[in-house]
Amino acid sequence: MFLRIAEVDDQTILKVQDLSLSFGGIRALVEVRLEVHSGELFSVIGPNGAGKTSLLNCISGRYMPASGRLLFAGRDITRLAPNRRAAVGIGRTFQNLALFNHMTVLENIMVGRHHLLRSNFLSGSVFWGTGARREELEHRRKVEEIVDFLEIQHIRKAVAGTLSYGLRKRVELARAMALEPKLILLDEPMAGMNLEEKEDMARYIVDLNQEWGLTVMMIEHDMGVVMDISHRVMVLDFGRKIAEGTPAEVLANEVVKKAYLGEEDDLLADASA
Repeated sequence: MFLRIAEVDDQTILKVQDLSLSFGGIRALVEVRLEVHSGELFSVIGPNGAGKTSLLNCISGRYMPASGRLLFAGRDITRLAPNRRAAVGIGRTFQNLALFNHMTVLENIMVGRHHLLRSNFLSGSVFWGTGARREELEHRRKVEEIVDFLEIQHIRKAVAGTLSYGLRKRVELARAMALEPKLILLDEPMAGMNLEEKEDMARYIVDLNQEWGLTVMMIEHDMGVVMDISHRVMVLDFGRKIAEGTPAEVLANEVVKKAYLGEEDDLLADASA
């Protein structure tokens, strides 16, 4: 329904090498290896508790892995602070919304551009005598482009906490886009949405990849959407990678079928229909 093949570069933008993560005696990730190519829409799936969000947390810097390496655009970012990862080009959304509920939609999106601001406190204090005003207008123009793309013009001045769940999800995506990332990490962007909202979000993600040229790494439980819009899919189970390939290859994998058996077997059947 949504599939439009984007131009995928052979260049690897993200490389995960033997990544392991533990919480006490629980091994959340076990020597996970993967590569995401520039321009790709790469999805990570797996049963509940498979380690999907833990993987994204390691990539974004929220968690520090016990071992292994993370390379982004050829640079080792394994020990890089989360704010520095945003600066080098990694943006993300969260499974649980992380908006500033007391701020307007526009203010939330502007927060996403904080690392792009060049004017400091001193230059800001003499706003009209410097390029700070010009910079502010340019950032607002970029924000308005995102607002138009996500079709949220009608709520741009609304307080975020008053919006419906689906609209807040869209605002969080807008804030991640405002970072101007090279790679955007989406953690269950369609969770809790109705069918119409899911269709809209899937369309935005495809256009984000296709028209805006962003590399996307996504976690999503809606197997139909994942198999419809992804270039490649990786499957985690109990913190280990058990499969990787095109959607068709993953659907046909017997190990994947066993991992989902009894929990989401019907979803796999629906996705292959």
